[in-house]
Amino acid sequence: MAALRDQAVLLSGATSGIGRALALRLASEGCRLALCGRSPAKLASLEAELALPSARLVARAFDLADHTAAAAFAGDALSRLGRVDILINNAGANLGKAAAADIDLAAFAAMLDLNCTAQLALTQPVWRAMAAAGGGRVVNIVSSAARFSTAGLGGYTASKAAFDGLTGVLRREGKPLGIQVTAVYPGGVDTPFRAQARPDYLRPETVAEAVVGLLRLPAGAAAHELVLRPSVEDNFA
Repeated sequence: MAALRDQAVLLSGATSGIGRALALRLASEGCRLALCGRSPAKLASLEAELALPSARLVARAFDLADHTAAAAFAGDALSRLGRVDILINNAGANLGKAAAADIDLAAFAAMLDLNCTAQLALTQPVWRAMAAAGGGRVVNIVSSAARFSTAGLGGYTASKAAFDGLTGVLRREGKPLGIQVTAVYPGGVDTPFRAQARPDYLRPETVAEAVVGLLRLPAGAAAHELVLRPSVEDNFA
């Protein structure tokens, strides 16, 4: 299995849920980290828990929908860490549930931006650097919503499906560049974002462990997709 120690990892959405679990797990593997999230307070709390020296940690709080800020953070991570070996696009959100006929178009556009366009804004500088370096790893945390139609989740489903489509194109374009692209499709995850706790759902740490397992595969193994669901779910084909 591939060693992750001293690998430079850029992780978005790092301040809660799957992202926070990933940040802690990757730090335990000895990775050097570039972390971003929207909440300055949550990011500061994570930095304190990680207790990494400045040479091993780049952290910045900003709204990923600010594409200029996203690109600037990616550039800063590349400069301060020297490279980015692994990019994990984890940030995303469901900004509202509604039947398709009642979706607020502004909220719909915001979800498309956050869950797809903003991911590309963060990816582009890293992708160019990986291509110049001869390769790298990209892991996109999509959602099982992209693979299954659920009434009332039109905006979230469409935005994640767009991200899924982009991920497939990146996988195709990355192959001749030595860049491996993996899509991860978590089902229900018990995170603080839920109105009610769901202990029967996946724990964020479980998803983080699965992602680390993917990253530790030998370079010759191309893991294109991983679907990870709690056993209680039955919304699959």
